[in-house]
Amino acid sequence: MGDTKIVIPGDIIDTHTEDSDQTILRLGPGLTQTNDDTRATTAGVLHSAKDNTQYWVVSNKRRYVPAESEPVLGVIVARHGEGYRVDIGSAHDALLPLLAFEGATKRNKPNLALGTLVYARVAVANSLMDPEIECFNSKTGKAEGYGEMTEGFMFKCSLGLARRLIDSRAPVLGALGAGVPFEVAVGLNGRVWINTASPATTVLVANAIKNSEFLNAKQCRQMVKELLEKQ
Repeated sequence: MGDTKIVIPGDIIDTHTEDSDQTILRLGPGLTQTNDDTRATTAGVLHSAKDNTQYWVVSNKRRYVPAESEPVLGVIVARHGEGYRVDIGSAHDALLPLLAFEGATKRNKPNLALGTLVYARVAVANSLMDPEIECFNSKTGKAEGYGEMTEGFMFKCSLGLARRLIDSRAPVLGALGAGVPFEVAVGLNGRVWINTASPATTVLVANAIKNSEFLNAKQCRQMVKELLEKQ
């Protein structure tokens, strides 16, 4: 993760680099392009990727604003002729086409029931139409972990915590992984899915993740250690 700083709406963000003419710049939530300037549209902490090709603002918004390529956890709430409508916690339900799955064809399409939990990536996100998601990586044609989540437990957390958990170096996930086996999928829409060997372990992992929001790395490790000792 690159440098961070506080921004407010209207701030101009310096996204220029030495090879900016050859670099494809990706703007995430909280930023917009106005002529040649990149401006903040919300107050929060500005984040940038190490290679300065991606920028986004993390704030304490309660409602998720979809951004292209972001992973999300959604619940199917309706089906129509061309696909499904999925609740991803945004202002509008997302569209999930029937063919937006690995290996899906007109003759071989998934048949998902209402209430099914899916892990997906945002394919289309703009203010003029409903967001669209896909349960595979359209660039590679592979599922890469996306799709129907048939087991496990899903819970909600803040959008800020979700963005910290998506980092493979998240202290709480590292501490938990050293003590108990579990699977995890993080949606940047503030939803986390976990799968463990027992209900007791599921409760422990969920509580540890929720408790980690305002703790530093050392405090996370100590908190997880105490929870494991009580198990």
